[in-house]
Amino acid sequence: MAIQVGEKLPAATFQVPTAGGIEARTTEQLFAGKKVVLFSVPGAFTPTCSAKHLPGFVQKADEIRAKGIDAIVCLAVNDAFVMGAWAKDQNVGDRVIMAADGNGAFAKALGLDFDGARFGMGLRSQRFALVADDGVVTHLAVEAPGKFEVSSAEAVLAKL
Repeated sequence: MAIQVGEKLPAATFQVPTAGGIEARTTEQLFAGKKVVLFSVPGAFTPTCSAKHLPGFVQKADEIRAKGIDAIVCLAVNDAFVMGAWAKDQNVGDRVIMAADGNGAFAKALGLDFDGARFGMGLRSQRFALVADDGVVTHLAVEAPGKFEVSSAEAVLAKL
């Protein structure tokens, strides 16, 4: 069963590419005492993720932060090297934290994983966005398969 509004995010450790190299960051470090937007994509460099999903959050980062959000986190079941290359390709800078869930453990713990084997992708995260206040989910929007409607930066902004 997928995580629900009102539930605490499960404990996890992500690999985050930074200017100084790859750093391990826990859910505690990313979410404790903060209001955070987390959005998840099925894969770095995939069409909708690269053309719309990540760019929307990069472009709207200041507007999102102006609504009281402390951080924006992009999650993908990719390794940190791929996430770092994607961040560079998309000119992310420090606007979005790129969190690699390399083995899909966090996506699975959220109940928001899917089997992308028929696309040659293996275990992946569903496309979704959530808002967490001190690690507790206050808004959750999960896309229907193949859709990009409720998890965009614009849709999240409308809920803040």
